[in-house]
Amino acid sequence: MAIKRYTKMAYAKPDDMVFGIAKSPVSYGFGIKVGAGRVIPEINYAPRPGREATPEKLTKEYVDYISKDAIERAVTEGFPDLQLETEWVFQMGNNSEKFGRPVVEGQKAICEEMHEKYGINLAVRHTIPDMREAERGMRPGMDKERFYPEKVLESAEIACEAGADVLSCETVGGKEVLDYAVMTGDIKAALFGIGVLGSMDMEWIWQEFVKIAKKHKTVPGGDTNCSGANVAMFMAGGFLDNDVPKTFSAVTRTFAAVRTLCAWEAGAVGPDKDCGYEGPILKAIAGKPTSQEGKNCECAHADLQGNLMAQVCDLWSNESIEYHPEFGGSSVACWLGSLGYEVSLMNTALLLGQEKTLRDLYMYSDRFRGPEGFILAYDNAYKIGEAIVAEDNVYLRAKAAGLTAAKLIDEAYSNGTLQLTISQKDMLKNILKVLSSLPDDENKFIEDCVKQYSAEIPAFNPKNYEL
Repeated sequence: MAIKRYTKMAYAKPDDMVFGIAKSPVSYGFGIKVGAGRVIPEINYAPRPGREATPEKLTKEYVDYISKDAIERAVTEGFPDLQLETEWVFQMGNNSEKFGRPVVEGQKAICEEMHEKYGINLAVRHTIPDMREAERGMRPGMDKERFYPEKVLESAEIACEAGADVLSCETVGGKEVLDYAVMTGDIKAALFGIGVLGSMDMEWIWQEFVKIAKKHKTVPGGDTNCSGANVAMFMAGGFLDNDVPKTFSAVTRTFAAVRTLCAWEAGAVGPDKDCGYEGPILKAIAGKPTSQEGKNCECAHADLQGNLMAQVCDLWSNESIEYHPEFGGSSVACWLGSLGYEVSLMNTALLLGQEKTLRDLYMYSDRFRGPEGFILAYDNAYKIGEAIVAEDNVYLRAKAAGLTAAKLIDEAYSNGTLQLTISQKDMLKNILKVLSSLPDDENKFIEDCVKQYSAEIPAFNPKNYEL
């Protein structure tokens, strides 16, 4: 399947985007309709340590405890829709037939049972693990010891064959270069690792995933740059953290938008993954539904745009919570309640025609809290999207996206609306200088980077990306 580049924006203007409504809604599972007029809660979870010891224990954990608890809490509190997301643990990806298949089949069965019993709309997203290691080889035939590239494709096949409603992944292409970029503050390496190498890898693997998903009538959802831009964002942290300047993490997020978009350009239809904070940019470009996370994912991590990320979401997620008891019930039940009530607020705003008011309240509450939230505010996300679709290759797209974000941040700082620390200002100045000096020729940029980073990064092997 060929890659089909987006060349124009899905929306005529930023103000046309709201939560719960996408230009291209998607239906699947037992009555789930995403982007069709209301937001849907997506609960994410992890099994307790030790439950992965046997397939039987793991299946019981996911089906009889986690899934049942979450669905029953949704019914108890009167939420009409629920999407479960199972992010496969290592054992499921390493032996997908033995550990993965029974979990998928069990969750499919309980969703059907609960849908028929209570009338609640249900679906399960299965996010398979990308266990590939750059040092061992990223493509089939390269890893002669653990066969991780083959296992990724096998996991996708078995997940879809066993009944997954949505197929997703958190691919790791380009991570070895991005990790170096974060440690050294090298924005050129970040552009190369995320925007170029990551995109190349995404184009290959998502063409394969789409074929597999369509063969089994599973919805190919999308990916995220959790392994890249999220690393930069988490390292940048909050106001007490200074290891990575937030201007650096903000610009790397725009590279991630180019990378994550490749799944949809390869034929995936959404929804994309919740931990892809670049989602507002993607929705502006493609009009496909986006899953997002923010304040209701404090169980997993903190960020500086917890309200803002709800601004145009179609699914609202908690990121992930380990299954364990809380005072109010199990962890998944409690966090599902938190998600459900937030989604209920959004859906009430849609019913009362107040969705743009609530959207803007979400957005403005975090717009100036930090550089990353600022560039992800839906109007700025739209501008970055425009810069992306104006170019025709991933390198120029990433470069244009990064420069657009950096200039938006610089303008906001200059007019006094966005505050920056000295280190953030210095990094922003360096980013503008470096990105502006890069060549317009994609091949020249790649040749230069291959030569430089092959010498500086031991884990970087150009053959992983057919270079």
